[in-house]
Amino acid sequence: MTTPNPTGVSPPLIELSGVSRRYPRGTVALQDVSLSVGASEFISLVGPSGCGKSTVLRLIAGLDRPTDGQLQSPALLTAGPAAATAFVFQDPTLMPWASVFDNVWLPLRLAGMSRAAAAPAVHRVLHAVGLADFATAFPAELSGGMRMRASIARALITQPRVLLMDEPFAALDEFTRQRLNGDLLQWWHAAGLAVLFVTHSVQEAVFLSQRVLVMSARPGRITAEFHIAEPQPRTPAFRSTAGYIEACRAVSLALEAAHSDPAFAP
Repeated sequence: MTTPNPTGVSPPLIELSGVSRRYPRGTVALQDVSLSVGASEFISLVGPSGCGKSTVLRLIAGLDRPTDGQLQSPALLTAGPAAATAFVFQDPTLMPWASVFDNVWLPLRLAGMSRAAAAPAVHRVLHAVGLADFATAFPAELSGGMRMRASIARALITQPRVLLMDEPFAALDEFTRQRLNGDLLQWWHAAGLAVLFVTHSVQEAVFLSQRVLVMSARPGRITAEFHIAEPQPRTPAFRSTAGYIEACRAVSLALEAAHSDPAFAP
């Protein structure tokens, strides 16, 4: 029996309540982390290296388990469309011996779909990410930005409910990075999925996100949260507005405060 929701507000798609992660040798990666992500929300995590940002993504993806606390995530459900979660890493991790088409087809192939049956979906997602003319190309023939587009296409082909991105644009030049930022917002807006995005760039986090969460040094905790009020999807012009500049300043100050506070020292 379900309980009526008198407020009409949908429950979060992802929720961590008091989650901690301690590894067998005693390292505490996360301590008492609580956060929620709505069904079509874009959230970025920023913080120093080693603060547990990637650990949060691994927990949500079901690749790791919390030591303490409660975790709700589609990836922990029974396999199927309701559980669909995709992960994009900094390294595109494409198969070098396979064409772009075959790299993108891989998740559907593993699910038992033939190449012919998958072809319409593969071509559709390649068109969406700007690689329609590169289906037969191999990863070595692509630029870094194009390889990342192929990696994102491989994630989107599964029509996930959740897209987890771990510093996907960190190795790219600034022009390519900014262009992919804009494209990512278009893909997210079109698909209506939840995105949790890890980055070291305050500017990137503010441009992309509806909310930016700041984490302390290990053991990782969420020390500040910022709502970015600019409507979505955003254009490059947002980067020159007073609101963008002020949000970047506020997030940067919160990062500095979290790092200097003895309560959050590693």
